[in-house]
Amino acid sequence: MAPSITDRAREAFSSSGAYKPIPDHEIVGSTHSGLPSIGVTDVDGQTTVHDGRQSGDSLNHAFDEIEPTEQEQRTLRRVADELPSSAWIVALIELAERAAYYGISGPFQNYIQNKYKGASGLPGALGLGQSAATRWTSLFQFFCYLTPVFGAIIADSYWGKVKTIVRFSFVYLLGLAVLFVTSLPIAIENGYAFTGLVTAMILVGLGTGGIKSNVSPLIAEQYTGTKETIRVLPSGERVIIDPAVTIERIYTLFYMCINIGSLSSMVTTELESKIGFWSAFLFPVCVFSLGFAALLHSRESYINKPPHGSVVFHAFRVIWIGLRSGFDLDAARPSNQRAGRRYKVSWDDGFVEEIKTALGACKVFLFFPIYWVAFSQMLNNFVSQAGTMELHGIPNDILSNIDALTVIAFIPVLNAVLYPFLQRFRIPFRPIARITVGFVFAACGMLYAAGLQHLIYSRPPCYDHPLHCDASKDGTIPNQIHVAIQIPAYLLIGFSEIFASVAGLEYAYTQAPPSMKSFTMSLFLLTTAGGSVLGMLIAPFANDPYLVWMYLGLATLCFISGAVFWVLFRNEDKAKEQVIPLRRLE
Repeated sequence: MAPSITDRAREAFSSSGAYKPIPDHEIVGSTHSGLPSIGVTDVDGQTTVHDGRQSGDSLNHAFDEIEPTEQEQRTLRRVADELPSSAWIVALIELAERAAYYGISGPFQNYIQNKYKGASGLPGALGLGQSAATRWTSLFQFFCYLTPVFGAIIADSYWGKVKTIVRFSFVYLLGLAVLFVTSLPIAIENGYAFTGLVTAMILVGLGTGGIKSNVSPLIAEQYTGTKETIRVLPSGERVIIDPAVTIERIYTLFYMCINIGSLSSMVTTELESKIGFWSAFLFPVCVFSLGFAALLHSRESYINKPPHGSVVFHAFRVIWIGLRSGFDLDAARPSNQRAGRRYKVSWDDGFVEEIKTALGACKVFLFFPIYWVAFSQMLNNFVSQAGTMELHGIPNDILSNIDALTVIAFIPVLNAVLYPFLQRFRIPFRPIARITVGFVFAACGMLYAAGLQHLIYSRPPCYDHPLHCDASKDGTIPNQIHVAIQIPAYLLIGFSEIFASVAGLEYAYTQAPPSMKSFTMSLFLLTTAGGSVLGMLIAPFANDPYLVWMYLGLATLCFISGAVFWVLFRNEDKAKEQVIPLRRLE
């Protein structure tokens, strides 16, 4: 085997320090066995030897060719690589899509629950009540996270990611336009609001399916590094550029953009309160149109891996053969068919191994519906809870933005302080551990909400039936407790999101076979749909005076699920698992 660049650089000196000739390349060495970092450069046939620390950035390209030794892997700090510009463009597109999604989702609870120009003074259109509003918002979330499975199949098998995103974006934009038109006062007064809402939910849900399952793997595919390399920072520190850490950083950026986009609900809830729902729903139309224009303008600049044919259907057939063979996926291997098995297959043994790996990742996903049903409370029942408290001029559905602000404020803090601190002391904090911490924070959020609901029920004038007693004067006088007390519940949900959701996205991408990135990501997103199903099941309990028990039940479920999750999957976080994600980035 030919010696590597690293080996030849390190052989530039014998043990006595004497120079040994090297082929005509620029080679940069690294600190090894007590030797200084050295550079060997051939310029016009003249070979020179220099101290590698003297040139800083000019040597980084050559350093990037050098893989760390075992000693360096144990001692050097691991950092993320620089992100390509195309990754930032994809992140901005996701920001626009999430701004549209949360821009319409923020006012939905009021739009559905409260009456048009009702006596309570809260904005409304349909007047269907809290329980019905919770069911409809949960159904919308369910549909939006069910359709990514179909969007992923189309992208992985036929159109590719970029073309799928473009075509489904048009459907998405059409749904936003329908919602805007049917929320105009004349449309509400003439009974078109409900029909328009349902139509918009269907179109936006379909559009989300084509975008959501593909934009998250697309952003990671913009980074093409697959090997750990050495780099010298401007400070002179030698570090390891780690593709796994880079992917973690990409999804941190991705999630930051999601939460920046979600702040659009601050604008739409204010517009809803001050002007009307039509203005609130016009804003997402404008924002998404800008994102759509950016998508079309830059569509040739992305790294866009071609579709792999009917890979998803092959995957289902592998699973089907495994089920018929006593849950033995190895029965689908072509090598076993040659041994006398009866199935005709068009894949190789490696494809079956990739399916086994993907299914292993899916076991981790099974716990996420419980997390998402707790998370989704801030989009519906927290909004209704705020409506029973003293608002002091604050829209009851604007506080949900505290969750996004928490994510935006603390992700940089974690990246700059906590994670480097843990890495410096070689303390692992990998996806399974972060997901477990996310479950604990979500449980604490539900526990706080239960305590707050108990406080609301203990205050006059209506006690455990807020806004529904004679003393409230047709719902105009809420129970005597300030809405600001609700803030910690949103903070706790925000912290849970930083850990559980970001780590879930990262895990889904790194554990997915290369040919099934979108499909595996869609299965992770499908867990949100599972959470919405659970939300619809608990909707009958989303009424006074049962809300305390509902929140306590969710808190208990999250605590137990987090504990069981850690017991079952903590071994997935062992250091040796770091090797697997690197292979799958190729």
